[in-house]
Amino acid sequence: MVAHMARPQSPDYDKRREAILVAAARLYAKRGFSGASIADVANAAGTSKSLIYHYFPAKDDILHAVMAEHLDALVAAAREAQGTGAPDANLRALTIAFMRHYVGAQDRHKVLLNELDNLTPAARQDVVAKQREMIAITEAILAEIGQRADARVNAMLFFGMINWTHTWFDPAGPVMPEMLALRVVELMQKGLSPQAS
Repeated sequence: MVAHMARPQSPDYDKRREAILVAAARLYAKRGFSGASIADVANAAGTSKSLIYHYFPAKDDILHAVMAEHLDALVAAAREAQGTGAPDANLRALTIAFMRHYVGAQDRHKVLLNELDNLTPAARQDVVAKQREMIAITEAILAEIGQRADARVNAMLFFGMINWTHTWFDPAGPVMPEMLALRVVELMQKGLSPQAS
């Protein structure tokens, strides 16, 4: 009996797959997930519907990959920042890494923020788990710099500051992503002024 050999993977498999995700993220960010068909994604990626299905069994799988891989990069950056050294250095490394990644992934980030409800239950659970890990690492870093009691609240304020920069921040403008990140760090470290009683 002759065993069937697995079909060899194309040398440019990863490159083609990434091109599909880039095109899909751009379309989903602009039109919404429901407003872009597989044919639209194929056209934007310069490929065919049949090739899209070679990489992704269903349209939902593309959406999941756009979100999950964006979050994988952010979680990896958060894990790396957590071991930078001193607590302040960890916060700086975390914020700079996030801002640098956001600048290159604005479409994916917009899709993540707006299209979570369009995921299948299993895919949504996966994405939410990644988000929770990223938030937990951020909480731990903030707790290390003396904000232990309010770490959860401060973590959400932190993400409130950086998660929407894609709507207004121009990386080609006078403020570099690293400068913006350091401004966020300064605000987190100093905290809000006490309210007058």
